[in-house]
Amino acid sequence: MSKTILRTTHSPSIIVDHVSKSFLKRNTHSFKEAFVGFIRGKKVRADRFTALNDLSFQIGEGESVAVMGMNGSGKSTTLKLISGVLEPDSGAVYTRGRVAGLIEVGAGFHPDLTGRENVYLNAAILGMEKHEIDARFDEIVEFSEIGEFIDQEVKHYSSGMFMRLAFSVAIHVELDVLLVDEVLSVGDAPFRAKCSAKIKDLTAQGVTMLVVSHSVNMVRDLCQRGIVIKKGKKIFDGPIEEAIEVLNKK
Repeated sequence: MSKTILRTTHSPSIIVDHVSKSFLKRNTHSFKEAFVGFIRGKKVRADRFTALNDLSFQIGEGESVAVMGMNGSGKSTTLKLISGVLEPDSGAVYTRGRVAGLIEVGAGFHPDLTGRENVYLNAAILGMEKHEIDARFDEIVEFSEIGEFIDQEVKHYSSGMFMRLAFSVAIHVELDVLLVDEVLSVGDAPFRAKCSAKIKDLTAQGVTMLVVSHSVNMVRDLCQRGIVIKKGKKIFDGPIEEAIEVLNKK
């Protein structure tokens, strides 16, 4: 079922309802193998990899929740489903309000446009009107700390500069839900601290946050609750310290 936007004011901000998602995984790993197989009349096998298996949880307004697990557990797939980048094979995902996702560093940036032009492009994608962007442009640039590079094409930006600008745009949108996937691990310590402080400020204002990170210190600092996923299944949902303990045992 496609993502649906909840309008009821008393609803949770995010509902993941018995969601499953799988992807095709081909067993032929190179063009040479595929060509030899074709000559021999051998069919290329394609198996399915189950990324998520009947996953369910709810997140209330203003909660800061970490999605945790080892590589390949389904964490990033979960965020992509909530953001609307992917659709579930079964089950449903519901969100309430405006969702801003920092799923990949530089995602949504056009390499041949300048930082200034990408601010307007990304903010428009997130639902801001031009007059809103005009009013907040200086704040966005100031927070990103890349003012001297704002009129350069972003293909010349480092990954840290991408992250700074993408994060700054997202947090200056009137958002209800913020999704963050590892991008706060990019950049220097002072900027990461500033981002963490801003996220805490947003959650204090009622913004819901869902974060994927391998950094125990980061999730401990930002989140009160942790959801641990293993091989696409939820194995724990509770206080962040207990979630960290469960993760460390797996």
